Amino acid sequence: MNEARLHTDRPGSWNVRAQKTVSYEVRFRDDLFRPDRTDLLEVGGSPGRGRRLRRLVVVDSNIDLLHGAAIRAYFEHHDVHYEVLVVEANETRKDFGTAARIVEKLDEFGIARRSEPIIAVGGGVLMDVVGLSASLYRRGTPFVRVPTTLIGLVDAGVGAKTAVNFNGHKNRLGTYAPAELTLLDRTFLSTLDRRHISNGLAEILKIALIKDFRLFELLEQHGPLLLDEKFQGLTATGDEAARAVLHAATHGMLEELQPNLWETTLERCVDYGHTFSPVVEMRALPALLHGEAVCVDMALTTHLACRRGLLSETDRDRVLAVMAALELPTWDPVLDPDVLVRALADTVRHRDGEQRLPLPVGIGGVTFVNDVTADEIRAAAALQEREVRQGARSA
Repeated sequence: MNEARLHTDRPGSWNVRAQKTVSYEVRFRDDLFRPDRTDLLEVGGSPGRGRRLRRLVVVDSNIDLLHGAAIRAYFEHHDVHYEVLVVEANETRKDFGTAARIVEKLDEFGIARRSEPIIAVGGGVLMDVVGLSASLYRRGTPFVRVPTTLIGLVDAGVGAKTAVNFNGHKNRLGTYAPAELTLLDRTFLSTLDRRHISNGLAEILKIALIKDFRLFELLEQHGPLLLDEKFQGLTATGDEAARAVLHAATHGMLEELQPNLWETTLERCVDYGHTFSPVVEMRALPALLHGEAVCVDMALTTHLACRRGLLSETDRDRVLAVMAALELPTWDPVLDPDVLVRALADTVRHRDGEQRLPLPVGIGGVTFVNDVTADEIRAAAALQEREVRQGARSA
């Protein structure tokens, strides 16, 4: 429902006030491209008598190699007039040039502005780039997300933000434009390598550390099994754990995003792990994946919290042990203290002049601080590096 009001407070001056209701759905649906599934066909207008549904499908190049035949067979089975645009989507290609290529294809396909949603099938990078292209094309074209990585399922695929990297900065250009529908199909995870499962587990761990102790316990108990089974539920225990973890992580993320979708409030607990990591990730490309950079950030801030008395040494060691069990890094050579200090300064600009730095309070709680000093960062980084090197020597 849209509402608008026009007020004239004084001659020659008007105040325009408008509200727009935003609604979108996130739905779990395994085996999405099975012929009897119709989820992908339900969004968009009816084509009318005698006309076929039309869809432009943007697919990550890796996904096209693995699942391209099944995706094409699905649309052919349902007699959809479709075209597939295959895009190489990774952090080194997450730029405005890739977005422009998608926009060019939208023009070439002649997509209808409201009734023919773009379908994006791929990882978090593809979700972001297609979302940006859709939000810019004719000032807003509907799109559907089908995330195929774990980080896409629980993070990049469920929010409202779109973005590309620009001028050496992570996600510097972006919009708020949620997909009309996001379809979460865990069967795609079966073709991921172990490292990318671990990478996605970092974003799940983020939710656990700042708001969901029960989720942390699930990761502590079943993390290695989830890695082994790639969330496919190959055993009864693995299936129960996979469903519980995915649902808790998705619900936890959406619970934080929904009341603050446009980030009017800049103190966001889901920014945990994203204070230092944007600079760390861009400097370490392509060595660190996004979730790995987030975990390095979380390890650093775990030490910061412990030094401030917000987290006991016992809980700190528990957190670091789970990071290790999930096969996530807690250190990278790019963590030079001067780099970290500059990273915090860049984040302060992003957060409108304040640090607004989320730190864990115990496991499952969070607080925001604005007084972290350069000396604190250096001390925490030195402790982090020393513990990692001692662990490497004793292994």
